[in-house]
Amino acid sequence: MSNFKESDNKLIADFKLKDFTQAWAFMSEIAIHAEKQNHHPNWSNVYNNVTIELTTHDAGNTVTDKDRKLAEKIDELYGRY
Repeated sequence: MSNFKESDNKLIADFKLKDFTQAWAFMSEIAIHAEKQNHHPNWSNVYNNVTIELTTHDAGNTVTDKDRKLAEKIDELYGRY
């Protein structure tokens, strides 16, 4: 089951990690996969909370398969934490 919910043409998820270091490690792993896919999230981090929004800007800010693919990878990574 995905952590992401679709709302306002975005896939949105909030992730809670153990602490800031773990949240940063999670974001670093996401960054590597996002760069490989050439698809980058809008995100924020406050201590152990990471909020991610995915939308495809070059498709008119709508949810596309690019977003779903990256969301699936992010969910997989989060499962390791």
